[in-house]
Amino acid sequence: MAKSLGDYIREARRQIREIDCDTLEDWLRSRDDVLVVDVREADEYLEGHLPDAILVPRGNIEALADPDYGHHHPQLAAARDRPVVLYCTSGTRSALAALTLQEMGFAQVYNLAGGLDVWDAEDKPVTSG
Repeated sequence: MAKSLGDYIREARRQIREIDCDTLEDWLRSRDDVLVVDVREADEYLEGHLPDAILVPRGNIEALADPDYGHHHPQLAAARDRPVVLYCTSGTRSALAALTLQEMGFAQVYNLAGGLDVWDAEDKPVTSG
């Protein structure tokens, strides 16, 4: 039987770690080694994103995370041993991206549970532009 999007998401969530908004906010206040990655598209990022988040669209994450790829994203490709927190609008694209990074050897990958929708609903800071 063919897999559905829901199947892929459930499978990813069984294999990844998720954190809540308060935990991420605490980490951002108390640590300087956390890399926050927005996996949405550029137009979504420009409308609003977490402060200091870098943009690495889900469709490009494998290439941009690979240090051997000539056009990799320097911050992401160098973060294999750092905490990397991924998010999207609802936490689904970022769950898939988190599984991908884990499979690529990233040691500390986390998905922001509920994504930007929950972050925004909890009145956490958002930056635009």
